[in-house]
Amino acid sequence: MLEPVEAEFAQPPIFNDRQEEAFREEDIEESNTISKIKENPSVTAHKSDTIPSEATTLQGHRSEEQLPEKADIEKGHGDKIIVEFAEGESPKEWTKGSRWWATITASVLCLAVALGSAMPTGDLPGTAETLNVSNEVIYLSISLFVAGFGIGPLLFAPLSEVVGRRPIYCNIATMLAGRMIAGLASSAPFTNVGGTISDVWAVHERGFPMAVFSSTLFMGPCLGPLFGGWIALETGQWRWIYWVLFIITGACIIMSIFTPETLAPVLLRKKANKLNKEHNTDAYVTEHDLNRLPFSETMKIALLRPIQLMFQEMIIIFFTIYLSFIYALLYATFFAFPIAFEEIRGWNMGMTGVSFVSIIIGIAIANLLMPIQEKLYRRHCEKHGSVPEARLYPMMLGAITLPIAMFIIAFTSYPGISWVGPCMGGIIFGFSMVIIYISGNSYIVDSYSNYAASAISAKNMTRSLIGASVPLWITQLIHNLKFQYGMLFLALFSVVIGPIPYFFFYKGASVRRRSKRATA
Repeated sequence: MLEPVEAEFAQPPIFNDRQEEAFREEDIEESNTISKIKENPSVTAHKSDTIPSEATTLQGHRSEEQLPEKADIEKGHGDKIIVEFAEGESPKEWTKGSRWWATITASVLCLAVALGSAMPTGDLPGTAETLNVSNEVIYLSISLFVAGFGIGPLLFAPLSEVVGRRPIYCNIATMLAGRMIAGLASSAPFTNVGGTISDVWAVHERGFPMAVFSSTLFMGPCLGPLFGGWIALETGQWRWIYWVLFIITGACIIMSIFTPETLAPVLLRKKANKLNKEHNTDAYVTEHDLNRLPFSETMKIALLRPIQLMFQEMIIIFFTIYLSFIYALLYATFFAFPIAFEEIRGWNMGMTGVSFVSIIIGIAIANLLMPIQEKLYRRHCEKHGSVPEARLYPMMLGAITLPIAMFIIAFTSYPGISWVGPCMGGIIFGFSMVIIYISGNSYIVDSYSNYAASAISAKNMTRSLIGASVPLWITQLIHNLKFQYGMLFLALFSVVIGPIPYFFFYKGASVRRRSKRATA
């Protein structure tokens, strides 16, 4: 099963080949089920009884001349013919133009989702005034959208492995139906985009495509208030924010319609069905279908295993707390920055949106510097072997810079202090957010290589629910404690959880040895 992918795929090589396969195929978590297939003598693969390597799948296809005659099949020999890609059919062998089209479409879909979650914050007070409700009620429009991020992947992740990527992408049209439904539907691109990129690009080619995707992921929420603020200011109508989103999502729907399917098992299944129809037989199958769990079992795993991991695994518990706090801080800025710049400094909605550029700058700096982590990782592995703790260097740095960012934002947000102060804090916050998130997700995946899908799902569910709660309490916290002390509270909490990556850097190996599911 493929989970929603955010920074998990941000900078290669976060996954080695074995971990990536474990991440993308949930049935590897239940490898014992494959033995049931092997025990069935009526199923014979022409290569081997195990799941083939990529090289075997791409190069070991059987020509038409090698296939059994139709008469032999009708005589009931019982052999199953494994359908494989011919040369040039694999998504990884498509032209660069086709692969980039799939990559850009998936990335633009994620950008549209990120804008959809954040653009309405550009004029929430105007929306509340028009609809004659309190600010707290209108904040639910953000909370419900974010809550959908946590719930939607439970359906879309396993469903994408059955019907493919393309039908799931086209479902984004339901964004227009309502905020909760929009949140559910909008989780579809996040569920699939990492898989789409890994479908069409080899591991060594994914650097730039993943950078494009991760940029839309992190920068999209910050661009939302920027665009939303100016749209509301220039038009005087908050409804135009949604009309612009309507136009953007409409363009995305058109792009997704013209985007080809990229998931190899689905493409092979279509090829097998075509051959079965041509030869009037059911002998042609894909190796993936032979080894695949029933959809009901996949759904059971998708729903239950993340909950089990969430309450039983120490690493997942603590890293979920940390990464959920980072996610909550991002959504807190959607409400804190308008207070810092509109209420305290008297800026208009448009200029307040411009302040989010500071976070975007920090995100860009972090993405540019993340390759340094790969050098540190390789150096650590050369000395100590390949261990998950080698992924924690950026997170340990972020644990120091994040509180600094929050302290700067807290105590430079006075009317008499230059706007440069909180914007500098925004730059450091954007930088810290990215390096913590990428590093933390990488550590989870490396620590649970055979259960990576469920581990990430456990974190994502909790993160989205916590993020959804932020709009309901953040403004009350800031107004009741005053802005400076409200942000100080968040800064102090970041100090309290700061030792988490350091603890696991030194003690993570012993924690993993005591775990039933973690990689020893």
